[in-house]
Amino acid sequence: MEKVDLLLKKFPVLIIDKEVGSDSPSGRKLNAIIACLKNMNLQVIVASSLDDGTASLSSNPAISCVLLDWDLISLSDVAPHQVGGILHHVRLLNPEVPVFLVAERSSLGSVPLEVLRECRGYIWVLEDTADFIAGRIEYAVRQYLNELLPPFFSALVEFSGLHEYSWHTPGHAGGTAFMKSAVGRAFHGFFGEELLRSDLSVSVTDTGSLLDHSGPVGKAEKFAAKVFGADQTYFVVSGSSASNHIVLHSIVNSGDIVLVDRNCHKSMNYALTMTGAIPVYLVPSRNPRGIIGPVHQDELTPETIRAKLEASPLVKDPNQKPVLAVLTNSTYDGLCYDTEYTTQLLGKSVDRILYDEAWYAYARFNPLYSGRFAMHRGKRLGNNPTVYAVQSSHKLLAALSQASMIHIRSDRKPVNPSLFNESFMMHTSTSPLYTIIASLDVSSKMMHDSGHVLTTETIQEAVDFRQEMLRIGQSLAMQKEENWWFKTWQTDAVGDTPFGSVKPGLLETSTDAWILHPGETWHGYDNLKEDYCMLDPIKVTILTPGVDDDGQLEDQGIPASLVSSFLETLGIIVEKTELYSFLVLFSMGLTRGKWSSLATALLNFKELYDAETPMAEVLPELVKEYPKHYENITIQAIAQAMHQAIKEADILGNLQQAFEKLPEPAMLPSKAYEELVRGNVERVAVKDLKGRTLAVQVVPYPPGIPLLMPGERFGNDTEAIGKYLLGLQDFDARFPGFGHDIHGVEVEPDENGNPIYYIYCLTEKG
Repeated sequence: MEKVDLLLKKFPVLIIDKEVGSDSPSGRKLNAIIACLKNMNLQVIVASSLDDGTASLSSNPAISCVLLDWDLISLSDVAPHQVGGILHHVRLLNPEVPVFLVAERSSLGSVPLEVLRECRGYIWVLEDTADFIAGRIEYAVRQYLNELLPPFFSALVEFSGLHEYSWHTPGHAGGTAFMKSAVGRAFHGFFGEELLRSDLSVSVTDTGSLLDHSGPVGKAEKFAAKVFGADQTYFVVSGSSASNHIVLHSIVNSGDIVLVDRNCHKSMNYALTMTGAIPVYLVPSRNPRGIIGPVHQDELTPETIRAKLEASPLVKDPNQKPVLAVLTNSTYDGLCYDTEYTTQLLGKSVDRILYDEAWYAYARFNPLYSGRFAMHRGKRLGNNPTVYAVQSSHKLLAALSQASMIHIRSDRKPVNPSLFNESFMMHTSTSPLYTIIASLDVSSKMMHDSGHVLTTETIQEAVDFRQEMLRIGQSLAMQKEENWWFKTWQTDAVGDTPFGSVKPGLLETSTDAWILHPGETWHGYDNLKEDYCMLDPIKVTILTPGVDDDGQLEDQGIPASLVSSFLETLGIIVEKTELYSFLVLFSMGLTRGKWSSLATALLNFKELYDAETPMAEVLPELVKEYPKHYENITIQAIAQAMHQAIKEADILGNLQQAFEKLPEPAMLPSKAYEELVRGNVERVAVKDLKGRTLAVQVVPYPPGIPLLMPGERFGNDTEAIGKYLLGLQDFDARFPGFGHDIHGVEVEPDENGNPIYYIYCLTEKG
């Protein structure tokens, strides 16, 4: 069976005609056409008005063909504008969907040229036979569906439809093996036959090979390169962690200097360890609330970089040129650089730049982000550094987990694909999961066909949520003096207009609302260059009460972990939780129903808090697990106890100081790891760390940013880090169930059952 036959029933034809279902000559003919289409295995959706047709299009992007009654347009003054809207909507969803006008020959002269351009042709309902008209429609649908699927997914669908006998791996042979046991049948039924039949071996030549980028896989990667603006694109099936490892291993040798954003993901630091690189860190800013900001532009100048090289005890020759610079874009809190500027500035010191855009793969498809992503649309100057972008397609595009892409623009240091592929194969499984590859291929095609409309809808939802949160706060303030509410982190006003009063259309298209203008108190970052950094509207940081704009803890406060724990009981999982803020991501999969549920849940929390509701009613499972800590106490009392504990231990203040000055690097991360492999390490309690050299990364998670690196010595410079970790340790003891997840820290109870933090350090002889 051909791939088109597999798709026909899932891609309906939409007929928008006032005569549908009537007993008029046109109505009877339309019914006959519908019957013919159904005999051809085509599904049909009917609408008798332009409003119904628009609703059908909005709710079903799988429409494969549209038949549009011209009389609906010609009989109304409003309709010509509406049909333009319908055609525009169709083209936004997919520029190739065939559209036919249903008309009489007498209507020929009344159809505007701009409408005719968007249509495939006319259908003369009363002049041609039902079979002939249905045949025209079927042919158009088949042509459309034949071109709809991108290269790899198309080959996979076609091969899956062959129902071949499998004599190759994997051993479940298209799912057959699972059918031989009860639990296997449960597995087969849950995931379905199509998924299992498409789980193939690299020995299947029809689909090409990910390892040598041949056949449909190679075509899919070339198509993705065109879509994302790259010279070369590589599909990675083990996440952006592996993508970072691939890029670094293709560039960096032992002893090479790499300029690294200290805000980078831990996978980047593991890559530094694997390659034996000498890391020289670019230090990001933090605002008074503790939100990690951009690396300041002054950190990227040749003068500052030269000073860093001269100051590093690991760099033996300050004249040695760094081989790579790494910058996280956007940051985990949604701050995006002017990458045209940062590329030119860093290009004075390095020939290659890697932008870790794991959370930012959608930027190319909306003008709001113009000039703020690695594969930007700006001019490519002749002497630009070669630029790499690593993107987690699965994070905010439509792709499966572990789906990632590497994009490359070869300029000053051209990338030889054959040589780059050696590093690619070093970190890529010889048994890749084909469904992940297919999801990357489909994700590329989705963004090619509908990237602008998909990103615009996402931005609209985020803007609507931000304004709704402000509206709720204003309503509460009118009901009661000095009432509290959650805030969303953004500017207070755009020009002279309060943010909540700005027309949504402007917020979705103008960068002025999102640029971090110098001197503005809302963002709290000092001396930023104008246009240097922008807040991504779809990454929404929600602020809980307790901290003012200067970073001072107020008398009353609600730690964010309490709020996110409550939300979790309602099935709402946030992306990351800080001391007094939490992050929610607006992805393409988010709908108004989802975000309105979040707003309602926050309002519910406020009502429970204000009513001093017992913890047993707010977090009943937590109370069952830790009754002596939370029985007979209210949510308000626990919030204040947590707030007071944070205040007494100065956890926020110590966190700020911890990032102001980097620890002393005693040895390369790779050398510290060698000692770890040799066993020259021991567990040390955090209170006893002074003077010790770390063997592991210490990474609060999420988002996975290193606090300490292997090879760094715990000394006077790290006193604030020690106080911060001990503050968290005491907090975990006082408030079980709200413990912190810190990779590199092992937690064991003492004789009283209280948690003690331990970290692996090199032995004294090591």
